[in-house]
Amino acid sequence: MRVLTWNLYHGRTVPPSGRSLLNEFAAALDGWRWDVALLQEVPPWWPPMLAQAAGAQQRTQLTSRNWLLPLRRAISDRNPDILKSNGGGCNAILVRGRILDHRAEQLRRAPEARWVHGVRLAAGWVVNVHSHNHPEALALADTQKAIAAARAWAGGPPLVFGGDINLKKPPAFPGLLHVGGNHVDHLFTDGRPAAGKREVLDRGTLSDHPPVAVTLA
Repeated sequence: MRVLTWNLYHGRTVPPSGRSLLNEFAAALDGWRWDVALLQEVPPWWPPMLAQAAGAQQRTQLTSRNWLLPLRRAISDRNPDILKSNGGGCNAILVRGRILDHRAEQLRRAPEARWVHGVRLAAGWVVNVHSHNHPEALALADTQKAIAAARAWAGGPPLVFGGDINLKKPPAFPGLLHVGGNHVDHLFTDGRPAAGKREVLDRGTLSDHPPVAVTLA
């Protein structure tokens, strides 16, 4: 199994492009090799189109800043740099295969909503999170709650856990093996090792986070 994690920066580029980049993000995801893609800070209307472009199934969890979403979408579809993160947000899991189950749990309501969600595949559970940032104590608390939820859903191995945990140097989480990461984006398993080194993929100017991919043994 090859797993990718990527924070999409609400569909924006660095430097700002001033236009919708759905096609560019979709083409990038379609062009990379992966079985499961864990995505954060996704415009909420994008996941079905990203999945279709990549030949995948998808499951979505709305996060924060989504009230009056039709208005936010109308603005951000034209120029995502106007509202930036206020264009609405969700986390999404794309799977090039069959999804057997999907679950989600809210981690916090304030200062903004944070969620963990996961999918059950034939190979086990894969769980996606975007933890709070600043201070790191909140990021750590969210990540620990998300791990607890993931373990409850999985009920035992195998489990893959990852996303944007907003911790540059994650602590050793008991029972989890860190198989790869870059900056605040990390991937863990419940013991299954990586088949090689993690890869930081070239995404050009898309997002302020590069994608991280790991092939599991």
